[in-house]
Amino acid sequence: MDEWVLNALKRWPNVPALFGWLGLDRRGRWLVQGEAISHPRIIDVINRNYAADEHGRWYFQNGPQRGYMQLESTPLILFVADDNEHLITHTGLAVAQLHAAYIDEEGSLVLTTEHGPGELRGTDLQWALDRLSIDGNPVDDDALATALGLPSQSRTDITLTVGSSQLALQRLDFAGAPSALSFDRAPAPREGEKVSTRAMD
Repeated sequence: MDEWVLNALKRWPNVPALFGWLGLDRRGRWLVQGEAISHPRIIDVINRNYAADEHGRWYFQNGPQRGYMQLESTPLILFVADDNEHLITHTGLAVAQLHAAYIDEEGSLVLTTEHGPGELRGTDLQWALDRLSIDGNPVDDDALATALGLPSQSRTDITLTVGSSQLALQRLDFAGAPSALSFDRAPAPREGEKVSTRAMD
């Protein structure tokens, strides 16, 4: 978090939270009331002050006010870095640790990282497909179709290799990802929580 944000939280610790205004789409774009934010400075501020609470609700800490994010997919969107070897989050953080890999019924790939769970951007899926194997052999369309047809939360025969990480690919339905990976796609106020109807300037 930025120092000015931490200072604002100390000065005004009980500002009501904002729900339903902010979002993150599957391309890694921040949204406000459904419209993509394009101003680079605003994007940078959100990137630096984005976090999760103890209930798996991700938010932007805008000074003393917390604005909870509606997630189209996962809390993070992962991109292939310029070196074509590593991954970065949509907030610009380098991914150094990959813990698990999941594929949903549509073929989207979700990885759990030290920063949280993230879906690989759709335009980078070929990069991941080139790194899938079964017993050291490339994965063909039939093997991939078999994996996609497995029940959710079952292990496939496929391995994803990224750098020194070798991850057993697991099937996980899109709808089941939040509960399995401990995040909330549509944060809502909890009992007794103060709520604001407008964003702070």
